[in-house]
Amino acid sequence: MKNLRFSTVMLWLGLLFIYAPMFILVIYSFNASKLVTVWGGWSVKWYVGLLDNRQLIGSVLRSLEIACYTAVAAVALGTMAAFVLTRIPRFRGRTMFGGLVTAPLVMPEVITGLSLLLLFVAMAQLIGWPQERGIVTIWIAHTTFCSSYVAIVVSARLRELDLSIEEAAMDLGARPWKVFFLITIPMIAPSLAAGGMMSFALSLDDLVLASFVSGPGSTTLPMEVFSAVRLGVKPEINAVASLILLVVSIFTFFAWYFSRRAEEKRKRAIQEAMEATTSETWSEKAPA
Repeated sequence: MKNLRFSTVMLWLGLLFIYAPMFILVIYSFNASKLVTVWGGWSVKWYVGLLDNRQLIGSVLRSLEIACYTAVAAVALGTMAAFVLTRIPRFRGRTMFGGLVTAPLVMPEVITGLSLLLLFVAMAQLIGWPQERGIVTIWIAHTTFCSSYVAIVVSARLRELDLSIEEAAMDLGARPWKVFFLITIPMIAPSLAAGGMMSFALSLDDLVLASFVSGPGSTTLPMEVFSAVRLGVKPEINAVASLILLVVSIFTFFAWYFSRRAEEKRKRAIQEAMEATTSETWSEKAPA
């Protein structure tokens, strides 16, 4: 007990506070009772019943589709913004550009959603697009919001990179685009994966922005769950949430596993190159 520190206790209490509700949710997804708060025995009928609930399944698939599109677009835009902020130290409007990139991080989602709604309405009146709000408008809104997170994550990684590796590749004749795809991208791959996963999670979880920029037939899972919870939590909601937790956990594990293998492979290659360079140097210095 003497080795039990206050920080350790608070750490475990924090983890329990975060993950205990998820564990309870998974358990109650197997509840046979129609009342969520009353335990009626073990059953998988709510998972089987999901196959007949086309509205809920449709919202799940729609949210996953939007989240995938958002992750790809946010990583692309956020990475470009991060390169501008880290590799171009001086240009006119740099301070304003940095503020615009990070503004969605501190801007209330209600204001962002209302601004995007007014923008889409004005665009529809001026150029006739978008004719109706749906998946595309939700995707644009989520990309605008998530790109800031990707830019911050990738910028932190870019500031830690050793530029001498890229400069050496260009001195050996490699063109900038080849250096970018063959050297820079592999070195910042963990941050790109982290930004993509964060964007996927934020898009899948968003309710406020989607409520402003969605239209008929484009209801996402958070909107479906929110409207259902107002009338009382249904057991199918617990089953869907449990399946999403399972899929996200598996995806996160594989992403961590492959990124760890790639990082270990890169470190091993660097170590072998350093050992080879050292051995060549000693062989040159050795007397004939």
